[in-house]
Parts: sequence; C-alpha cells; structure tokens
Amino acid sequence: MRARLSPWLFAAATCWALGAQAANLGTIGPTYPVAEKNMLDVIMARLRAKEASGELKRHEQEARDRAAYAINNPRPVDGLRRAQAARTFYFDPTFTLQSNVVDGTGAVLFPAGTRKNPLEVVSLSKHLLFFDARDPGQVARARELIEHYQGKVKPILVGGSYLDLMKRWNKPVFYDQDGTLVRKFGIAAVPAIVSQEGQRLRIDEVPVR
Repeated sequence: MRARLSPWLFAAATCWALGAQAANLGTIGPTYPVAEKNMLDVIMARLRAKEASGELKRHEQEARDRAAYAINNPRPVDGLRRAQAARTFYFDPTFTLQSNVVDGTGAVLFPAGTRKNPLEVVSLSKHLLFFDARDPGQVARARELIEHYQGKVKPILVGGSYLDLMKRWNKPVFYDQDGTLVRKFGIAAVPAIVSQEGQRLRIDEVPVR
C-alpha cells in the first residue's frame, strides 16, 4: 500500500526542488548606477534661476519692506481703551527677593526675603506719558501735558508710529513693546501719566478733551 503525501509536505518539497535548481537567468535589460544630485547644487541652481528672472530681487525687496514697516509700526498694545474719565491710583514698586544675591566670590549681598523699593535708590527723573499715536486727540492731549510739565516727560507709545512722531516733534519717542509697562502699572486707559510721589508712583488716566 503506497503512502500518501500530505498537500503541505508536497508544497514544501516542490519549493525546495525549484530553489535547488535555480540558475542565473541573465540580464533582462541594461542597468545603470543610481545617481542622486547633490542637494546644494540643486538649491544653488534654483537660486541662480530666480536671480536671473528677477524673482529673487523682488523677494528681497519685499522682505526689506516688511521689516521696515514692522520697525516703524510696532504691534499696538492690546486691551487698552481711550480714557473717558479721570482716574488716579498708585503703584508700589517694592519687591521681595526670591533668592540670595551674591557677588563674584559667592558672598551673600542681599539674602532671599529682602524687601526693597527701587525709589529709595533712584528717582524717576521724568514723567512717563503713555498714549496712542493713532488717535489725533490723544496726540494733542499728550502735547498739552508735555508743555504743562515743561518738557520733563518721556513720551511712550502704545500704538502708532514712534518714528513719524519723532520727526514731527523733533524729540525722542519710545514704545512700550508688548505692553510690558502698562500691564506692570495696571494702566487700563490712555493717555496716562506716571509720576513719583515719595516712595510710590502716582498714575493718572487723563481723558481727552
């Protein structure tokens, strides 16, 4: 009686036989080595093409124009309104050290927990005047306040072009970048003027006439 070969064994045996008889079948077609362009060469070629067409020069000019506009017109401070009524409040600049202040040798100059008021050491030499130069009414009111304080005022914008205003007034004009100062002082409306009274700062939000 002849033994029967299972289908799985038959398939395995067939694969083995075909593998044992494998041979080189030759080359079907021509072969070439894989070649990749140098990425830097590709980029330089594209830049040269853009330069020849004038596209590169146009992009450069657009970038310069955007940079000049951003410098001349910083992003206005968010969250401020035009002062409608007079408001006066005070700001105490006293702070507490969170860690020791040491010198170059590691000796402790001021230990953590020390409370200090900067106005004990240095005084505010000029009034700080915050206003939005995009509003002609605020600009006019700011001019009045500068004359009232006999020029002892540091104009600080929260909106508008400080460069344009410097040209018109022929005096330095500053900008409260990102609203750092108005948020620190708690100013909610402009124009607002900051003055020193003893060891604290007085802040007046001044309505536009």
